[in-house]
Amino acid sequence: MSAHNHSLLQRLQALPWYRVQGRLRRCRGSLLISGGLDGLVGLGDVCEVEVELHNHCECPGSADRASDPLLAEVVGLEEDGVLLSPFGEVRKLGLGARVRIARGYDHLCPGAGWLGRIVDPLGRPLDEGTPLPPGPVPYPIHGVPLPAHRRRDLGPRLDLGVRALNLFAPCRRGQRLGVFAGSGVGKSTLLSMLARHGAADAIVLGLIGERGRELHGFLRDGLGAEGLRRSVVVVATSDMPAMLRRRAAYLTITVAEALRDQGLSVLCLIDSVTRFAMALREIHLAAGEPPASRGYPPGVFAELPRLLERAGPGEGEGSITGLFTVLVEGDDLSEPVADALRATLDGHVVLDRGIAEGGRFPPVDVLRSLSRSTPECYGEAERPLVERARRLMRAHADAAELIQLGAYKPGSDPLIDEAIRARPALEALLAQGKDERSTIEDDFRRLAAALDGPGAVTPA
Repeated sequence: MSAHNHSLLQRLQALPWYRVQGRLRRCRGSLLISGGLDGLVGLGDVCEVEVELHNHCECPGSADRASDPLLAEVVGLEEDGVLLSPFGEVRKLGLGARVRIARGYDHLCPGAGWLGRIVDPLGRPLDEGTPLPPGPVPYPIHGVPLPAHRRRDLGPRLDLGVRALNLFAPCRRGQRLGVFAGSGVGKSTLLSMLARHGAADAIVLGLIGERGRELHGFLRDGLGAEGLRRSVVVVATSDMPAMLRRRAAYLTITVAEALRDQGLSVLCLIDSVTRFAMALREIHLAAGEPPASRGYPPGVFAELPRLLERAGPGEGEGSITGLFTVLVEGDDLSEPVADALRATLDGHVVLDRGIAEGGRFPPVDVLRSLSRSTPECYGEAERPLVERARRLMRAHADAAELIQLGAYKPGSDPLIDEAIRARPALEALLAQGKDERSTIEDDFRRLAAALDGPGAVTPA
Protein backbone atom coordinates (compact mmCIF):
# COMPACT_ATOMS: atom_id res chain seq x y z
CA MET A 1 0.00 0.00 0.00
CA SER A 2 1.39 3.38 -0.99
CA ALA A 3 1.99 6.09 1.57
CA HIS A 4 -0.79 8.18 0.01
CA ASN A 5 -3.34 5.34 0.22
CA HIS A 6 -2.26 4.51 3.78
CA SER A 7 -2.74 8.15 4.83
CA LEU A 8 -6.15 8.21 3.15
CA LEU A 9 -7.21 5.05 4.96
CA GLN A 10 -6.16 6.51 8.32
CA ARG A 11 -8.19 9.64 7.64
CA LEU A 12 -11.25 7.56 6.71
CA GLN A 13 -10.92 5.47 9.87
CA ALA A 14 -10.73 8.64 11.95
CA LEU A 15 -14.06 9.95 10.64
CA PRO A 16 -16.74 10.10 13.37
CA TRP A 17 -19.26 7.28 13.18
CA TYR A 18 -22.28 9.58 13.02
CA ARG A 19 -21.39 10.39 9.42
CA VAL A 20 -22.14 6.81 8.46
CA GLN A 21 -25.83 6.46 7.67
CA GLY A 22 -28.38 4.07 6.29
CA ARG A 23 -31.92 4.44 5.01
CA LEU A 24 -35.26 3.37 6.45
CA ARG A 25 -36.62 0.51 4.34
CA ARG A 26 -39.72 -0.67 6.19
CA CYS A 27 -41.85 0.05 9.25
CA ARG A 28 -43.60 -2.99 10.72
CA GLY A 29 -45.79 -1.85 13.60
CA SER A 30 -43.36 -0.33 16.08
CA LEU A 31 -40.37 -2.05 14.47
CA LEU A 32 -38.14 -0.20 11.99
CA ILE A 33 -35.95 -1.89 9.38
CA SER A 34 -32.93 0.03 8.08
CA GLY A 35 -30.57 -0.81 5.27
CA GLY A 36 -27.02 0.35 4.73
CA LEU A 37 -25.74 -0.35 8.25
CA ASP A 38 -24.74 -3.99 7.82
CA GLY A 39 -21.48 -4.72 9.60
CA LEU A 40 -21.42 -1.31 11.26
CA VAL A 41 -23.77 -1.83 14.20
CA GLY A 42 -24.48 -4.64 16.64
CA LEU A 43 -27.19 -5.61 19.07
CA GLY A 44 -27.69 -2.90 21.69
CA ASP A 45 -26.30 -0.05 19.58
CA VAL A 46 -28.41 3.11 19.33
CA CYS A 47 -29.26 4.91 16.10
CA GLU A 48 -30.92 8.20 15.20
CA VAL A 49 -33.76 8.15 12.66
CA GLU A 50 -34.40 11.41 10.85
CA VAL A 51 -37.92 12.77 11.37
CA GLU A 52 -39.44 15.30 8.98
CA LEU A 53 -42.40 17.42 10.14
CA HIS A 54 -44.28 18.63 7.07
CA ASN A 55 -46.17 21.88 7.52
CA HIS A 56 -49.23 21.82 5.28
CA CYS A 57 -50.39 25.26 6.38
CA GLU A 58 -50.62 27.66 3.44
CA CYS A 59 -50.05 30.67 5.67
CA PRO A 60 -47.29 33.03 4.51
CA GLY A 61 -43.93 32.08 5.95
CA SER A 62 -44.82 28.47 6.68
CA ALA A 63 -42.19 25.93 5.73
CA ASP A 64 -41.18 22.34 6.32
CA ARG A 65 -38.92 21.79 9.29
CA ALA A 66 -37.06 18.88 10.85
CA SER A 67 -37.71 17.73 14.40
CA ASP A 68 -35.32 16.04 16.80
CA PRO A 69 -34.27 12.62 15.52
CA LEU A 70 -36.01 9.51 16.84
CA LEU A 71 -33.72 7.29 18.90
CA ALA A 72 -33.94 3.54 18.33
CA GLU A 73 -31.95 0.54 19.55
CA VAL A 74 -30.77 -2.36 17.44
CA VAL A 75 -32.72 -5.46 18.53
CA GLY A 76 -32.15 -7.77 15.58
CA LEU A 77 -30.04 -8.37 12.51
CA GLU A 78 -31.37 -9.81 9.25
CA GLU A 79 -30.01 -10.22 5.75
CA ASP A 80 -32.12 -7.40 4.36
CA GLY A 81 -31.48 -4.91 7.17
CA VAL A 82 -31.10 -3.97 10.80
CA LEU A 83 -34.12 -4.19 13.13
CA LEU A 84 -34.62 -1.12 15.32
CA SER A 85 -36.98 -0.67 18.26
CA PRO A 86 -37.71 3.04 18.85
CA PHE A 87 -37.43 5.00 22.11
CA GLY A 88 -40.31 7.25 21.11
CA GLU A 89 -43.57 7.38 19.20
CA VAL A 90 -43.31 6.32 15.58
CA ARG A 91 -44.77 9.29 13.69
CA LYS A 92 -43.77 11.44 10.71
CA LEU A 93 -41.40 8.78 9.40
CA GLY A 94 -41.09 8.11 5.69
CA LEU A 95 -39.36 5.49 3.60
CA GLY A 96 -35.81 6.52 2.88
CA ALA A 97 -35.42 8.50 6.09
CA ARG A 98 -31.75 8.74 7.06
CA VAL A 99 -30.59 6.47 9.91
CA ARG A 100 -27.35 7.46 11.62
CA ILE A 101 -25.30 5.68 14.25
CA ALA A 102 -25.55 7.50 17.59
CA ARG A 103 -22.76 7.23 20.11
CA GLY A 104 -22.75 7.92 23.83
CA TYR A 105 -26.01 6.20 24.76
CA ASP A 106 -24.50 2.90 25.86
CA HIS A 107 -22.59 4.42 28.81
CA LEU A 108 -23.44 6.88 31.59
CA CYS A 109 -21.45 8.38 34.46
CA PRO A 110 -23.64 8.14 37.58
CA GLY A 111 -22.28 9.22 40.95
CA ALA A 112 -23.15 10.41 44.43
CA GLY A 113 -24.04 13.80 42.95
CA TRP A 114 -27.18 12.18 41.53
CA LEU A 115 -28.65 11.63 45.01
CA GLY A 116 -31.84 13.60 45.52
CA ARG A 117 -32.59 13.68 41.79
CA ILE A 118 -35.29 12.27 39.52
CA VAL A 119 -34.15 11.12 36.07
CA ASP A 120 -35.67 9.65 32.92
CA PRO A 121 -34.50 6.40 31.24
CA LEU A 122 -31.89 8.32 29.23
CA GLY A 123 -30.34 9.79 32.37
CA ARG A 124 -31.79 13.28 31.91
CA PRO A 125 -33.16 15.20 34.92
CA LEU A 126 -36.93 15.34 35.31
CA ASP A 127 -36.99 17.58 38.40
CA GLU A 128 -36.08 20.83 36.60
CA GLY A 129 -32.92 21.05 38.66
CA THR A 130 -29.36 21.70 37.60
CA PRO A 131 -27.67 19.34 35.11
CA LEU A 132 -26.62 16.04 36.65
CA PRO A 133 -22.95 16.08 37.68
CA PRO A 134 -21.02 13.24 36.03
CA GLY A 135 -19.47 10.58 38.19
CA PRO A 136 -15.80 9.61 37.97
CA VAL A 137 -16.21 6.48 35.80
CA PRO A 138 -18.47 5.62 32.84
CA TYR A 139 -20.67 2.56 33.33
CA PRO A 140 -22.26 0.50 30.54
CA ILE A 141 -26.06 0.46 30.64
CA HIS A 142 -26.08 -3.20 29.64
CA GLY A 143 -23.19 -4.23 31.87
CA VAL A 144 -22.40 -7.78 32.89
CA PRO A 145 -22.67 -9.04 36.48
CA LEU A 146 -19.53 -9.41 38.53
CA PRO A 147 -18.12 -12.94 38.34
CA ALA A 148 -19.33 -14.97 41.31
CA HIS A 149 -15.79 -15.78 42.53
CA ARG A 150 -14.93 -12.06 42.80
CA ARG A 151 -17.90 -11.11 44.96
CA ARG A 152 -17.67 -10.75 48.69
CA ASP A 153 -19.98 -12.78 50.92
CA LEU A 154 -23.32 -11.36 51.97
CA GLY A 155 -22.98 -8.74 54.69
CA PRO A 156 -24.63 -8.49 58.10
CA ARG A 157 -28.37 -8.39 58.66
CA LEU A 158 -30.01 -5.27 57.25
CA ASP A 159 -32.64 -3.39 59.20
CA LEU A 160 -35.43 -2.87 56.66
CA GLY A 161 -37.58 -0.83 59.06
CA VAL A 162 -40.60 -3.13 58.51
CA ARG A 163 -41.44 -5.48 61.40
CA ALA A 164 -42.94 -8.29 59.34
CA LEU A 165 -39.76 -8.50 57.24
CA ASN A 166 -37.26 -7.99 60.05
CA LEU A 167 -38.88 -10.81 62.04
CA PHE A 168 -39.96 -13.37 59.45
CA ALA A 169 -38.14 -12.59 56.18
CA PRO A 170 -34.79 -11.15 57.32
CA CYS A 171 -32.42 -9.76 54.73
CA ARG A 172 -28.62 -9.47 54.65
CA ARG A 173 -26.67 -6.78 52.84
CA GLY A 174 -26.30 -7.80 49.21
CA GLN A 175 -29.30 -10.12 49.22
CA ARG A 176 -32.09 -10.01 46.60
CA LEU A 177 -35.73 -10.41 47.64
CA GLY A 178 -38.89 -10.40 45.56
CA VAL A 179 -42.14 -8.82 46.77
CA PHE A 180 -44.96 -10.82 45.15
CA ALA A 181 -48.51 -9.49 45.09
CA GLY A 182 -51.55 -8.90 42.90
CA SER A 183 -52.63 -5.46 41.75
CA GLY A 184 -53.85 -3.07 44.44
CA VAL A 185 -52.61 -5.14 47.38
CA GLY A 186 -49.97 -2.70 48.65
CA LYS A 187 -46.65 -3.25 46.85
CA SER A 188 -45.98 0.44 46.30
CA THR A 189 -46.83 1.30 49.91
CA LEU A 190 -44.45 -1.36 51.20
CA LEU A 191 -41.77 -0.09 48.81
CA SER A 192 -42.18 3.45 50.14
CA MET A 193 -41.74 2.13 53.70
CA LEU A 194 -38.54 0.37 52.69
CA ALA A 195 -37.23 3.50 50.96
CA ARG A 196 -37.95 5.72 53.97
CA HIS A 197 -36.95 3.38 56.79
CA GLY A 198 -34.37 0.97 55.34
CA ALA A 199 -30.90 1.23 56.87
CA ALA A 200 -28.85 2.02 53.75
CA ASP A 201 -26.44 4.75 52.66
CA ALA A 202 -28.32 5.33 49.40
CA ILE A 203 -31.58 4.31 47.75
CA VAL A 204 -31.94 3.74 44.00
CA LEU A 205 -35.59 3.47 43.05
CA GLY A 206 -36.77 2.41 39.60
CA LEU A 207 -40.44 3.07 38.82
CA ILE A 208 -41.12 0.99 35.71
CA GLY A 209 -44.47 1.38 34.01
CA GLU A 210 -45.84 3.48 36.88
CA ARG A 211 -49.12 5.32 36.39
CA GLY A 212 -48.30 8.94 35.65
CA ARG A 213 -51.01 10.42 37.87
CA GLU A 214 -49.64 8.54 40.91
CA LEU A 215 -46.01 9.52 40.48
CA HIS A 216 -46.16 12.92 42.16
CA GLY A 217 -48.13 11.53 45.10
CA PHE A 218 -45.67 8.68 45.57
CA LEU A 219 -42.67 11.02 45.57
CA ARG A 220 -44.34 13.52 47.92
CA ASP A 221 -46.21 11.27 50.34
CA GLY A 222 -44.63 7.85 49.89
CA LEU A 223 -40.96 8.75 49.64
CA GLY A 224 -41.08 12.17 51.26
CA ALA A 225 -38.42 14.87 51.32
CA GLU A 226 -36.18 12.92 53.71
CA GLY A 227 -36.31 9.78 51.59
CA LEU A 228 -35.74 11.68 48.35
CA ARG A 229 -32.57 13.35 49.68
CA ARG A 230 -30.75 10.02 49.81
CA SER A 231 -32.36 8.56 46.69
CA VAL A 232 -31.96 8.46 42.94
CA VAL A 233 -35.34 7.91 41.29
CA VAL A 234 -35.52 6.57 37.72
CA VAL A 235 -38.95 6.99 36.15
CA ALA A 236 -40.54 5.39 33.07
CA THR A 237 -44.31 5.86 33.12
CA SER A 238 -46.72 3.38 31.55
CA ASP A 239 -47.26 5.53 28.43
CA MET A 240 -43.59 5.37 27.44
CA PRO A 241 -42.48 2.94 24.70
CA ALA A 242 -41.31 -0.51 25.70
CA MET A 243 -37.66 0.32 24.96
CA LEU A 244 -37.67 3.16 27.50
CA ARG A 245 -39.34 1.00 30.15
CA ARG A 246 -36.70 -1.65 29.56
CA ARG A 247 -33.87 0.88 29.64
CA ALA A 248 -35.18 2.40 32.90
CA ALA A 249 -34.67 -0.92 34.70
CA TYR A 250 -31.12 -1.22 33.36
CA LEU A 251 -30.36 2.40 34.28
CA THR A 252 -31.61 1.76 37.83
CA ILE A 253 -29.19 -1.12 38.36
CA THR A 254 -26.37 0.82 36.64
CA VAL A 255 -26.75 3.75 39.07
CA ALA A 256 -26.77 1.26 41.97
CA GLU A 257 -23.53 -0.30 40.68
CA ALA A 258 -21.83 3.10 40.51
CA LEU A 259 -22.79 3.93 44.11
CA ARG A 260 -21.82 0.45 45.29
CA ASP A 261 -18.37 0.82 43.75
CA GLN A 262 -17.95 4.03 45.78
CA GLY A 263 -18.24 1.91 48.94
CA LEU A 264 -21.90 2.67 49.73
CA SER A 265 -24.51 0.26 51.01
CA VAL A 266 -27.22 0.64 48.35
CA LEU A 267 -30.85 -0.42 48.61
CA CYS A 268 -32.09 -0.95 45.05
CA LEU A 269 -35.88 -1.03 44.64
CA ILE A 270 -37.57 -1.77 41.31
CA ASP A 271 -41.34 -1.52 40.89
CA SER A 272 -42.00 -3.66 39.04
CA VAL A 273 -39.98 -6.42 37.42
CA THR A 274 -43.19 -7.74 35.87
CA ARG A 275 -43.68 -4.54 33.88
CA PHE A 276 -40.05 -4.82 32.80
CA ALA A 277 -40.83 -8.36 31.60
CA MET A 278 -43.91 -7.09 29.76
CA ALA A 279 -41.75 -4.53 27.96
CA LEU A 280 -39.33 -7.31 27.03
CA ARG A 281 -42.21 -9.40 25.71
CA GLU A 282 -43.33 -6.55 23.47
CA ILE A 283 -39.80 -6.02 22.14
CA HIS A 284 -38.98 -9.70 21.55
CA LEU A 285 -42.31 -10.42 19.85
CA ALA A 286 -41.89 -7.40 17.56
CA ALA A 287 -38.40 -8.65 16.66
CA GLY A 288 -39.92 -11.93 15.48
CA GLU A 289 -39.25 -14.26 18.41
CA PRO A 290 -42.07 -16.82 18.80
CA PRO A 291 -44.17 -16.79 21.98
CA ALA A 292 -43.76 -19.66 24.42
CA SER A 293 -45.05 -19.63 28.00
CA ARG A 294 -48.29 -17.58 28.22
CA GLY A 295 -47.15 -15.38 25.37
CA TYR A 296 -43.67 -14.71 26.77
CA PRO A 297 -40.84 -15.51 24.33
CA PRO A 298 -37.86 -17.49 25.70
CA GLY A 299 -35.65 -14.42 25.38
CA VAL A 300 -37.55 -12.73 28.22
CA PHE A 301 -36.54 -15.42 30.70
CA ALA A 302 -32.95 -15.26 29.49
CA GLU A 303 -32.81 -11.48 30.03
CA LEU A 304 -34.35 -11.37 33.52
CA PRO A 305 -31.28 -12.90 35.25
CA ARG A 306 -28.97 -10.56 33.35
CA LEU A 307 -30.64 -7.66 35.13
CA LEU A 308 -31.12 -9.18 38.58
CA GLU A 309 -27.68 -10.82 38.86
CA ARG A 310 -26.06 -7.37 38.70
CA ALA A 311 -27.35 -6.72 42.24
CA GLY A 312 -25.48 -8.17 45.19
CA PRO A 313 -22.17 -7.68 46.99
CA GLY A 314 -19.30 -5.99 45.20
CA GLU A 315 -15.56 -6.55 45.31
CA GLY A 316 -15.09 -3.84 47.95
CA GLU A 317 -17.08 -2.70 50.94
CA GLY A 318 -20.11 -1.60 48.95
CA SER A 319 -23.14 -3.76 48.21
CA ILE A 320 -26.49 -3.67 46.40
CA THR A 321 -29.41 -5.09 48.35
CA GLY A 322 -32.24 -5.60 45.88
CA LEU A 323 -35.96 -5.68 46.60
CA PHE A 324 -37.98 -6.15 43.43
CA THR A 325 -41.76 -6.13 43.24
CA VAL A 326 -43.49 -8.76 41.14
CA LEU A 327 -47.03 -8.13 39.91
CA VAL A 328 -48.71 -11.54 40.11
CA GLU A 329 -51.46 -11.85 37.49
CA GLY A 330 -54.65 -13.15 39.07
CA ASP A 331 -52.82 -13.68 42.39
CA ASP A 332 -51.30 -16.80 40.78
CA LEU A 333 -47.77 -17.36 42.10
CA SER A 334 -47.20 -20.10 39.52
CA GLU A 335 -47.53 -17.77 36.51
CA PRO A 336 -44.36 -17.78 34.34
CA VAL A 337 -42.65 -14.54 35.42
CA ALA A 338 -43.30 -15.07 39.14
CA ASP A 339 -42.17 -18.69 38.93
CA ALA A 340 -38.95 -17.77 37.14
CA LEU A 341 -38.15 -14.98 39.62
CA ARG A 342 -38.71 -17.17 42.67
CA ALA A 343 -36.00 -19.46 41.31
CA THR A 344 -33.64 -16.54 40.58
CA LEU A 345 -33.96 -14.45 43.75
CA ASP A 346 -32.73 -15.16 47.28
CA GLY A 347 -36.20 -15.19 48.80
CA HIS A 348 -39.73 -13.95 48.36
CA VAL A 349 -42.22 -11.89 50.35
CA VAL A 350 -45.86 -12.62 49.56
CA LEU A 351 -48.54 -9.96 50.06
CA ASP A 352 -51.99 -11.52 50.48
CA ARG A 353 -55.18 -9.92 49.21
CA GLY A 354 -57.28 -11.51 51.96
CA ILE A 355 -55.07 -10.01 54.67
CA ALA A 356 -55.30 -6.60 52.98
CA GLU A 357 -59.08 -6.88 52.78
CA GLY A 358 -59.07 -7.67 56.50
CA GLY A 359 -57.41 -4.30 57.15
CA ARG A 360 -53.92 -5.33 58.23
CA PHE A 361 -51.09 -3.50 56.46
CA PRO A 362 -48.57 -4.33 55.24
CA PRO A 363 -50.43 -7.53 54.28
CA VAL A 364 -47.39 -9.83 54.48
CA ASP A 365 -48.31 -13.53 54.48
CA VAL A 366 -45.67 -14.72 56.93
CA LEU A 367 -46.23 -18.44 56.31
CA ARG A 368 -45.73 -18.12 52.53
CA SER A 369 -42.76 -15.76 52.72
CA LEU A 370 -39.21 -17.07 52.72
CA SER A 371 -35.69 -15.67 52.99
CA ARG A 372 -32.83 -17.97 52.07
CA SER A 373 -30.49 -16.16 54.47
CA THR A 374 -32.71 -16.83 57.50
CA PRO A 375 -30.33 -19.28 59.26
CA GLU A 376 -27.51 -16.70 59.38
CA CYS A 377 -29.70 -13.78 60.49
CA TYR A 378 -31.07 -14.84 63.88
CA GLY A 379 -29.22 -14.75 67.18
CA GLU A 380 -29.47 -17.51 69.76
CA ALA A 381 -32.25 -15.77 71.67
CA GLU A 382 -34.14 -14.72 68.52
CA ARG A 383 -34.45 -18.04 66.72
CA PRO A 384 -36.71 -19.73 69.35
CA LEU A 385 -39.07 -16.74 69.33
CA VAL A 386 -39.50 -16.84 65.55
CA GLU A 387 -39.91 -20.61 65.45
CA ARG A 388 -42.51 -20.49 68.19
CA ALA A 389 -44.44 -17.69 66.46
CA ARG A 390 -44.43 -19.59 63.16
CA ARG A 391 -45.72 -22.76 64.86
CA LEU A 392 -48.58 -20.83 66.41
CA MET A 393 -49.52 -19.08 63.16
CA ARG A 394 -49.36 -22.39 61.28
CA ALA A 395 -51.55 -24.11 63.87
CA HIS A 396 -54.14 -21.32 63.71
CA ALA A 397 -54.17 -21.39 59.90
CA ASP A 398 -54.71 -25.19 59.87
CA ALA A 399 -57.61 -24.95 62.32
CA ALA A 400 -59.06 -21.67 60.99
CA GLU A 401 -62.23 -23.21 59.51
CA LEU A 402 -63.04 -25.12 62.70
CA ILE A 403 -62.46 -22.02 64.81
CA GLN A 404 -64.62 -19.81 62.57
CA LEU A 405 -67.46 -22.35 62.57
CA GLY A 406 -67.28 -22.74 66.34
CA ALA A 407 -66.55 -26.44 65.95
CA TYR A 408 -63.29 -26.33 67.86
CA LYS A 409 -63.60 -27.09 71.59
CA PRO A 410 -61.08 -25.28 73.81
CA GLY A 411 -58.75 -27.74 75.52
CA SER A 412 -58.74 -30.21 72.64
CA ASP A 413 -55.23 -29.20 71.53
CA PRO A 414 -52.87 -27.11 73.69
CA LEU A 415 -51.04 -25.75 70.60
CA ILE A 416 -54.26 -24.48 69.02
CA ASP A 417 -55.35 -23.02 72.34
CA GLU A 418 -52.06 -21.13 72.52
CA ALA A 419 -52.41 -20.03 68.88
CA ILE A 420 -55.90 -18.61 69.53
CA ARG A 421 -54.64 -16.72 72.57
CA ALA A 422 -51.61 -15.24 70.82
CA ARG A 423 -53.26 -14.39 67.49
CA PRO A 424 -54.58 -10.87 68.35
CA ALA A 425 -51.17 -9.84 69.72
CA LEU A 426 -49.33 -11.26 66.69
CA GLU A 427 -51.69 -9.54 64.25
CA ALA A 428 -51.20 -6.24 66.08
CA LEU A 429 -47.45 -6.79 65.94
CA LEU A 430 -47.46 -7.33 62.17
CA ALA A 431 -49.58 -4.23 61.51
CA GLN A 432 -47.50 -1.11 60.87
CA GLY A 433 -48.31 2.37 59.59
CA LYS A 434 -46.32 3.60 56.63
CA ASP A 435 -44.84 6.44 58.72
CA GLU A 436 -43.94 4.18 61.65
CA ARG A 437 -40.22 3.47 61.94
CA SER A 438 -39.23 0.09 63.38
CA THR A 439 -35.90 -1.35 64.55
CA ILE A 440 -34.79 -4.97 64.82
CA GLU A 441 -34.18 -4.77 68.59
CA ASP A 442 -37.61 -3.30 69.25
CA ASP A 443 -39.25 -5.82 66.90
CA PHE A 444 -37.95 -8.82 68.85
CA ARG A 445 -38.79 -7.22 72.15
CA ARG A 446 -42.39 -6.76 70.97
CA LEU A 447 -42.49 -10.32 69.60
CA ALA A 448 -41.44 -11.72 72.98
CA ALA A 449 -44.13 -9.64 74.68
CA ALA A 450 -46.78 -10.88 72.23
CA LEU A 451 -45.86 -14.53 72.83
CA ASP A 452 -45.56 -14.21 76.62
CA GLY A 453 -48.70 -12.16 77.19
CA PRO A 454 -51.54 -13.04 79.58
CA GLY A 455 -52.40 -16.73 79.52
CA ALA A 456 -49.19 -17.73 77.75
CA VAL A 457 -47.94 -21.28 78.13
CA THR A 458 -44.20 -21.65 78.61
CA PRO A 459 -42.91 -23.86 75.78
CA ALA A 460 -41.24 -27.10 76.77
